[in-house]
Amino acid sequence: MSFRKALLGVGCAIGTLCALQLPFRQYPGVEYRDFELTPDWGEKTEWAFARLMYPPGWNDGYRPRFQGDWHKGLSLWTQDYPRADRHFSQAVRRLTRIHVRSVEQPVNLEDGDDVYNWPWLYAVQVGEWGPTDGQAKILRDYLLRGGFFMADDFHGTTEWEVFQESMHRVFPDRPIVDIDDKDSIFHTVYDLDDRLQVPGQAHLPRGYKNNGIGAHWRAILDDKGRIMVAASYNSDLGDAWEWADDPEYPANFANFAIRVGVNYVVYAMTH
Repeated sequence: MSFRKALLGVGCAIGTLCALQLPFRQYPGVEYRDFELTPDWGEKTEWAFARLMYPPGWNDGYRPRFQGDWHKGLSLWTQDYPRADRHFSQAVRRLTRIHVRSVEQPVNLEDGDDVYNWPWLYAVQVGEWGPTDGQAKILRDYLLRGGFFMADDFHGTTEWEVFQESMHRVFPDRPIVDIDDKDSIFHTVYDLDDRLQVPGQAHLPRGYKNNGIGAHWRAILDDKGRIMVAASYNSDLGDAWEWADDPEYPANFANFAIRVGVNYVVYAMTH
C-alpha cells in the first residue's frame, strides 16, 4: 500500500506539508545547543526529515549527564541532531527530484495524528531507547498504514536485545529478518551490492577496520513483503551524515551512508 492511500483516512497525502502537521520546532541537543536556521526553513515541500522523539531506556548511556524531560530535547534522541538531519536533507535535494525541506521535523508519537503526516521516520541509538507500550502501538499503526521507519546506530548484544524487545512490542507477530541483497531497497537509486560498516566519528582514531564484519541490514516486512522497518545494526549512518562536510572525515563512509539513506527515502516514497 502506498503512503498516499494509507493516509487518506487522516486527510493528508504523502509527504505534503499541510494544515494538520505541527509547525517546525527546534530543541537543544546533546551535541548542539544552538544551531542556525537555514534561510528557507519555512518552505512548504514534498518531504522532510522526520526524527523520532522518544524516552530513554534503562541503559541510556547519557545518564546522568542528560536526564531531564525528553520532550524538551537534551536527550538520547538528539544524538547528531540537527546537523546530521540537515546535511542529509541537502543530499536528498541534490541527488533526487524530491522537493525537500532544508530543516528536520522532530516527531513525538503522542502528538495526536502528527506522525501520519511524515512518510519516513528516523531514530538514532535505538539500542538505548525506551518507547512505552502506548508509543509502540502508535508506531505499529503508522507502519501498517504505509509508514517507513529507519532505525540506526545501535551496537553489540545488549543494544540488539533492547531493540528486539521493543520491536516485539510493536510487532509481536512479525520477525526481524536480514534484508536480501537483491531487495529493491538496495537498488532504488544506487546499487549497494557492497555495503560498509560505518563507525561513529569518535571511533575512527582507534584503528577501525572497514571490513563489514558485524554490520547487519535487517528489516520487518508487511504482508506483501514491503519493508516497514529498516535497521542498520552495528553501523552509525547518522554520524556519517553529521560529519559529511568535514574534510577530515573519510569520504567513503560519508558517501556510502548518504547513498543508503537516499535509497531508503526513495523506497519509502514509492512503496
